[in-house]
Amino acid sequence: MGIDDDSSSDYGSGDKPGTALGSTAPNENVLFPVIFHTSHLLFYERFKAYQDYILADCKVSEVKEFTAEYLAKVLEPSGWQAVWRTEMFEVLVEVTDVEYSALKAVVQLSEPFLCESRDSAFTLECMQELLEVKEHKILLQELWVVYDESGEFDHTALAVEHVRFFYQCIWRTWDEEEDDDFDYFVRCVEPRLKLHYDILEHRVPSGLVADYRNYLSQCEELYSKFSGVRNRLLSSDLDSEVENVSMVEGLKLHEKMEHLKRKLKVIENPLLRYVCGYQKYSSLQPKGLRPTGAKITHVVSSTMVASMLQSLIRDKFCPQSCGEEQEIQFHNDPLAAVNACYEGDRVIICPGHYVVDGVFCIADSVELEGYGLPDDIVIEKRGKGDDFVGCTGSNIRISSLKFVQHDAVEGILNVHHGKTTLENCVLQCETAGVTVRASAELLMKNSDLFGAKGPGVAIYPGSTCTLLGNGIHHCKEGILIKNFLGEHYDIPKITMVNNMIHNNEGCGVVLVRLTIQQAEMPDNGTACVEGFRQELPPECLTDELELYEQAEISEQTESNYKIAHELVVTSAKKSQLEKKRRLSEQGITQADDSLMSQEMFVSIVGNQFKWNGKGSFGTLLCCPDS
Repeated sequence: MGIDDDSSSDYGSGDKPGTALGSTAPNENVLFPVIFHTSHLLFYERFKAYQDYILADCKVSEVKEFTAEYLAKVLEPSGWQAVWRTEMFEVLVEVTDVEYSALKAVVQLSEPFLCESRDSAFTLECMQELLEVKEHKILLQELWVVYDESGEFDHTALAVEHVRFFYQCIWRTWDEEEDDDFDYFVRCVEPRLKLHYDILEHRVPSGLVADYRNYLSQCEELYSKFSGVRNRLLSSDLDSEVENVSMVEGLKLHEKMEHLKRKLKVIENPLLRYVCGYQKYSSLQPKGLRPTGAKITHVVSSTMVASMLQSLIRDKFCPQSCGEEQEIQFHNDPLAAVNACYEGDRVIICPGHYVVDGVFCIADSVELEGYGLPDDIVIEKRGKGDDFVGCTGSNIRISSLKFVQHDAVEGILNVHHGKTTLENCVLQCETAGVTVRASAELLMKNSDLFGAKGPGVAIYPGSTCTLLGNGIHHCKEGILIKNFLGEHYDIPKITMVNNMIHNNEGCGVVLVRLTIQQAEMPDNGTACVEGFRQELPPECLTDELELYEQAEISEQTESNYKIAHELVVTSAKKSQLEKKRRLSEQGITQADDSLMSQEMFVSIVGNQFKWNGKGSFGTLLCCPDS
């Protein structure tokens, strides 16, 4: 470990005179000097600092020692000012020395005395007394280095920032309880750093972020209680009865804490967080039928002219054949129209380019259809949000529309519950594609999906997905099948007929499975991949797979038969052995063939796979974290 000769190029001062860092005002008090602006560092800058210069390959017990060695090499021991910041006050101090092993600076109040506080209690005399109590030693992470344009204190400002960020965002108080036989950076720092920036860049669903922060808070509280119980046990004046009670209490607290820690690790692991850590269920309840029992047609158009209205009446309302009057409501915003729907309503969207700032949450059985060609009826998402279109209704139909996605973390279409039929649509993705959750059903027909940074279609266990005549292209992967092993989930039922899956970066179809052998997951959270390596959010569960339909081999495309064959080779044998083992544990020594022949695919016929970067099919084996 150490600072290389070229480290200055990484931190900004280098051979050029003057600082390369920006500055920012610490608060609204104009008397305070500006401080170095270091909180904006990019992921790779922090990653490189912790991996190459600070922590390297240290064990958890060596974290403080390695950090102290790093600070001793880059931190100016005196001669710089800083703003000492707490929840109660901010005060300007001058650093006279640094105790590297304690990660503390020895400070004195600057002259003139500058202090900003919530009340007037923090006077000069009060602050002097407080410093004397602390022996003038302040944690480095509580200091913000005062800006200096010479560049002399760039390394100091960055070093203090790295220490502060580490103890605020990476370090956990219970880390020191972990086993000391692993690389701390790989096991803990890297996944937590990645998660921090994924959250900053809105790549993690808001519900999962809330869960993570809640687990952190609960774990900190439990660890505090556990530490208190342990300290009581270490005291020598407890009688045996009190000691036994404390031991039982301590074991219960430890068990709860370990359970929460496992949840935190799952969310920190990018390969597992979307599967084991979070399943979204919309809190939106269906409205049901209107109190009057009427069903309304909602017409959406930015402007309505007579000729358009006449065409709509002729094509969509058929007054001659309909025996009853139909109520029509007009809107200029498709989101407002959907929000106004009750069970059985229909929304007709006229040609135009509609920009919506929000999420389509469809909880009732409604029809959403475009009046014209999909490319002429564009609905574009603006603003943040987990989904673009989230469906929970029992029978939703969407047709002849083009959706253009921006900033939807969980994808362009997410079927949480019920059945959704998507026909003759264009889905232009920017982040994730279509997701079919457990117990949900999707029928996607004659549609075009492209541009997803993850899989174009992600299929969860227990779901039903029918793909007929679609184009899925220019995505990270074409179709990702998440094959769980779990007693509460059935194997997904999938029909794939006459789809064109092409020009995807990875494979056309990917099956995610858990390795049967309980191999330990590599410390960096990557998966063991059979056939290729991916960084996808897979499920950590698996089940048996058998395919029974095979398509005719085409000279111009990779065959459907090859996919079926590869799936069987890579999963069926091990899956059957695993199921037999599970049945044996339940006292069933001879499994009926019907129990072993549950099919995943209903049909694989006539699909074409062209120009996919890693072939038509791949299996991603995710090793469980032991």
